[in-house]
Amino acid sequence: MLATSIKLPTSEEIKKLSLADIAIAAELAGELRDRLREYIHIDSYCMPDPFTSKDEYNYSLILDKETPNRIIAMLANKKENLPQLPWSTILGEQLVKVSVSKQYALTIKHELMPKDTNNFYPYRRNGGIVGYLMFAFQICGQR
Repeated sequence: MLATSIKLPTSEEIKKLSLADIAIAAELAGELRDRLREYIHIDSYCMPDPFTSKDEYNYSLILDKETPNRIIAMLANKKENLPQLPWSTILGEQLVKVSVSKQYALTIKHELMPKDTNNFYPYRRNGGIVGYLMFAFQICGQR
């Protein structure tokens, strides 16, 4: 489900996530990755974070609809005019996709993944990289 009026989590709410919240988000991220693989190829290695000085990406978060401070995944999609994925099918009833600003995405990324770089998996459609994904199961500590 694409969300238009969901309250985005603040940095403070992210800092208050419990271990159970992170575990649930990680499980949901694994399920999301499996569904995404029906439509895209996710590379098996991570690349530098897509927060360059150029303005070449649209950023989105995949959230748990019931508990929006559980961030399931972060996406950075190239701004090129690409065919859209069937998000309502991929997300199902439990997840929502929310567009966010580059600055907000960077702030949340630093809260969840304090490591400076190589946090995002490239994903491909028709052989070319069209975006990058970071999943909750990659969280190895919070700031």
